[in-house]
Amino acid sequence: QVQLVESGGGLVQAGGSLRLSCTDSGRTFSRNTMAWFRQGPRRERDFVAGINWSGRPHYADSVKGRFTISRDNAKNTVYLQMNSLKPEDTAVYYCAGRSSSIVYVDEGSYDYWGQGTQVTVSS
Repeated sequence: QVQLVESGGGLVQAGGSLRLSCTDSGRTFSRNTMAWFRQGPRRERDFVAGINWSGRPHYADSVKGRFTISRDNAKNTVYLQMNSLKPEDTAVYYCAGRSSSIVYVDEGSYDYWGQGTQVTVSS
């Protein structure tokens, strides 16, 4: 049973922008914390950004000032606006959710995941 579906990935040159979307087909989206993680080549899956039910965001240091997470509860969708992209941002980006008011940075704290979307940044 698919609950999270990501979209918006692709190939972009360094310095460019992309916006990822993640739509939740569940019934409790507005009460859930949502997050984005990424897994680059030969790397572990790392926290990128999260947003709690009230819209309070939290970012990894590596993306602060470049990425913005937001949510539209009417559309059951969370977004990740990525600007000033760098080659090191290349990764598969995953959306995750859990029933909580806290943004956790460890992947084990999230209950459900999307299938991932590839982002490739060329130099």
